[in-house]
Amino acid sequence: MIPVIKANAYGHGAEQCAAALAGVAPAFAVACIEEAIQLRETGINQPILLLEGAFEVIELQIALENNFYLMIENQRQLEMLLEAKLSRRLNVWLKVDSGMHRLGFAPEQVSAVWQALSESPNVASDVVLTSHFSSAEDLQSPATPKQIALMKTLVDEVGTAITSLANSAGLIAWPESHGTWNRPGYMIYGRNPLCENDLDLRPVMRFVSKVSSIRSVQKGDSVGYNGVWTAKRTSTIATIPVGYGDGYPRTAKAGTPVLVNGVRAPLVGTVSMDMILVDVTDIDNVQIGSNVELWGENITVDEIGDCSSSNGYEVLTRMPARVLREYRD
Repeated sequence: MIPVIKANAYGHGAEQCAAALAGVAPAFAVACIEEAIQLRETGINQPILLLEGAFEVIELQIALENNFYLMIENQRQLEMLLEAKLSRRLNVWLKVDSGMHRLGFAPEQVSAVWQALSESPNVASDVVLTSHFSSAEDLQSPATPKQIALMKTLVDEVGTAITSLANSAGLIAWPESHGTWNRPGYMIYGRNPLCENDLDLRPVMRFVSKVSSIRSVQKGDSVGYNGVWTAKRTSTIATIPVGYGDGYPRTAKAGTPVLVNGVRAPLVGTVSMDMILVDVTDIDNVQIGSNVELWGENITVDEIGDCSSSNGYEVLTRMPARVLREYRD
């Protein structure tokens, strides 16, 4: 298992998550060299895979000096690697475009690229053949079986047994995709990309706040910017000091659940930079200082994503630095 801790560990804090996993993870994966260097500077010693590879020639030497695994996914990256003057061999992953059409060599190019890497003095012998699923969370999609079948064909063609295909959804739902290296991302933060699948995963992040202000509004009164929500009855409105500047989605629609004193209450009005408004009319004993959960143990981040025309991945990774983080256990 190679934990994916790119994008600040999906908003959770790359340094802290890497430290928590350092005793069990043989390697880590990040998007780019800047993220990898940051981990090295915090004392992480495991190999680190650069999922998007090198963007400049100078990054090859940096990767060599820091034991970064290098993804090769396009012709320019291949030429940079083959033409470089390196003192030692790099560990390389060869990316195949098996159907997502985002990164990777076309299947018909793989054999020639594999041969070039095998003959290069810059490349270690254990090249990993890898690809990425486009639709593994959709169990009815024909895309995943096609991608798995294609990769099996390419494995036979180049004669390797060192592979990496499974992401979180692949690990959960597609056992035939499991390889030498598997790349859990979303699931290590306690979230399941297959919502219908019953796994005992617990959310790592709990986003909490407290009520900062309370007021009563009359029937017909509007609240928040542009008056997009109007009270249909006399209502009690609680202000929560969390907004899109704190990672709460501005696109969250009226009715998005917020837990106040352990009871679900609907979001009302437009999300502001620093505040949201919640209708707590039907909740007893709401006071300034009452506990609020935005997502975590009782409201999933996926539900917030659904209410915001997004998904849980985006909601988590947009968590900004200004929010106080408390790490436990």
